[in-house]
Amino acid sequence: MQDHLLEEEHIMFRDSVRTFVEKEVEPHYEAWEKAGQVSRDIWLKAGELGMLSTEIPEEYGGLGLNDYRYNAIVSEELARVNGFAPGFGIQNDIVVPYLLAYCTEEQKQRYLPKIARGEWIGALGLSEPAAGSDLQGLKTTAIKKSDHYLLNGSKTFISNGIMCDFAVLAVKTNPELGTKGFAILIADKIMDGFTNGSNLDKIGLKGQDTAELFFDNVKVPFENILGEDGKGFYYLMHNLPQERLSIAVTGVAHAEAALEWTIQYCKDRKAFGKKIGSFQNSRFVLAEMKTEITIARSFVDQCILELNAKTLTAEKAAMAKYWVSDLQFKVMDQCLQLHGGYGYMNEYKIARAWRDARVQKIYGGTNEIMKEIIGRSLGF
Repeated sequence: MQDHLLEEEHIMFRDSVRTFVEKEVEPHYEAWEKAGQVSRDIWLKAGELGMLSTEIPEEYGGLGLNDYRYNAIVSEELARVNGFAPGFGIQNDIVVPYLLAYCTEEQKQRYLPKIARGEWIGALGLSEPAAGSDLQGLKTTAIKKSDHYLLNGSKTFISNGIMCDFAVLAVKTNPELGTKGFAILIADKIMDGFTNGSNLDKIGLKGQDTAELFFDNVKVPFENILGEDGKGFYYLMHNLPQERLSIAVTGVAHAEAALEWTIQYCKDRKAFGKKIGSFQNSRFVLAEMKTEITIARSFVDQCILELNAKTLTAEKAAMAKYWVSDLQFKVMDQCLQLHGGYGYMNEYKIARAWRDARVQKIYGGTNEIMKEIIGRSLGF
């Protein structure tokens, strides 16, 4: 975020997160990519710093700040060093908001302290093999029995899917009721019948574990439901704007970082006896990227303030998600081109950034769906 929108406490927090990321994340990234996941140790260290508990109330071991700017700082500092692998944003911006909004006191006592300490890792299970952006097409069911829900089905493309200790799941408890038959359940990894598939082989985000989750007659206690049975679809629609804004937050920070790397490269690299940044085409491309990223930054910061004020609409969050993720990938592509052949080499940050950026246009709802949401708000 721009400094004038931050208070002294935010800047101090940003400085501590930046130091942590440079010391504990960036040096290990290559090893994490080879392993296909990060170490659990990084979650514990982040928990000690408070990076996983900014919105969790103090009585559950969190910082109790209730200010999305702190979440944004964590996401931005990770993106600044191309550090998408620790799935902190999945937990902070997606999983925890569901728990804070819909958990009972008993559920909060059970989950939040362990999350705040980095001991438990959460995942969100929405996408399925036959249903991605179309949430109404979900097939996973949790049928009510005498003293439990019987959970059957599968989820795919689940970030933190290998390492998760629990998953917040969108399920159908009454499939015949359509959107009124949805519920949100918490399934703990230790439950019989809950298994995960292998770590999925992705184009990018190699260090972030992504897996399928399978549920075969899993007995989920009634007390593991979030909120009310039948209101799950409403809960999803209510929470999606923050998820989509978080994608925009990482997108603009990632683009800013790539531009910085590329400007420096254009100052250092020479062709035909001149710095490549001195050629008119290079300057024009850099100028266009700087302008568009500046516009994106102003819009995203405005959306952050609106989320804090609880005035961010689903339509505006969709605008931020689609426009910034499109811009992010455009910037990565142009920055890679300015690096020339070296941009295609994995030893350069821009190569990984280019790969990692592509998925931003897909998850959280594809950009085509974002345009559909915006279009409907226009009265069509």
